Amino acid sequence: MESFDWTQLLDYALMAMLLAVGVAIVRLRNLFAAVMLMGVYSLLSAAWFVSLDAVDVAFTEAAVGAGISTVLMLGAMLLTAREAEPVKAGRHWAALAVVLATGAALFFAIGDMPAYGDPNAPANAYVGLDYIIRTPQEIAVPNVVTAVLASYRGFDTFGETVVIFAAGLGVMLLLGFGGKKPKKEGGE
Repeated sequence: MESFDWTQLLDYALMAMLLAVGVAIVRLRNLFAAVMLMGVYSLLSAAWFVSLDAVDVAFTEAAVGAGISTVLMLGAMLLTAREAEPVKAGRHWAALAVVLATGAALFFAIGDMPAYGDPNAPANAYVGLDYIIRTPQEIAVPNVVTAVLASYRGFDTFGETVVIFAAGLGVMLLLGFGGKKPKKEGGE
């Protein structure tokens, strides 16, 4: 008899919470509540990534998804209305058709995926295996993911950092941070 897998139960619970929060975000008209729920969605995603042993992805999701994105959306929300305008029903059906088509394609592709944890999967058999074997000798960093991001893919990581910095700087310029406030007429 096999023992019960509590991790799988946690994964199902997190997926159910993600689904519930996603539906709530779509249904809300209050933009502040929607932005806050998007932050909650990102934190739930980060918890799910931790459960899947992808701590580096979880850290990025928590920092960028729940942190920076929430702050930027709150800043952008200050420039807009507090409530969303109702959208015509025709646009809902078009969006639903796109989502259903994408979902059907993803479910169709599930059959081609390797089994979870399969050591002979392509991700574990070719370049990934080479990184695992060569990292201790070449870099002497115990965490293979850190070694790949910091050394083997250093230029990519630097490029991603520059892109995020440029996007943040662009948003700050669009919102007018750091600029001089216009002087009001009348001596105030």
